Amino acid sequence: MNYTAAHQVALERFRAASLEAMARCSGFPLEGNALSVEFLGGHYYVDYPEGNFRLQASAEELPVFTQILILHYLTNLTESAATGQLISFKELPGGSIYIQPFTHRAIDPLVRSFGPEPDKLLEAAARLGGQANELGNVGVTLRVFPRVSVTLILWSADDEFPASGNILFDSSAASILPTEDYAVLASVVVGALKRRISSN
Repeated sequence: MNYTAAHQVALERFRAASLEAMARCSGFPLEGNALSVEFLGGHYYVDYPEGNFRLQASAEELPVFTQILILHYLTNLTESAATGQLISFKELPGGSIYIQPFTHRAIDPLVRSFGPEPDKLLEAAARLGGQANELGNVGVTLRVFPRVSVTLILWSADDEFPASGNILFDSSAASILPTEDYAVLASVVVGALKRRISSN
């Protein structure tokens, strides 16, 4: 997919926004004329107004679709608070229309990678600062952005059913990012978790 146009639109929104407002609403601190962004174990500076991403320490280079996702988060100038109520992708606006691509991009890879050995999900999530929860046979929650958490759940295979999984979001999610961004975000999170086990 060609992300050039979407990246340009995201950069224009970033350049038009107030740096101080983005820091306040995103929860990411300012360092000079840049936002200091922690994302899935990596540390980045997003320069203002250029929108360039500078890597720190052992951070991985971010593909353009992930940069777009972060720019969308930074330029959402609302201060929605988490409700603590979890919802599925289908419950996001228009989510039921895109549930098949979401399942293909995020849930199926989660189950394929971790279903046979669910405890590896706990290990991988811990490396990204995630916490175990009490959902499913194994569940973890990662705070991907200061105001956005992703909850991943696995149910182990038994004699009747194969392994299965789900990915949930706080019910405040729709006020922070558009629905399609949550499909990208979930896919990026699962990819980061998979890399943590493959690097063992």
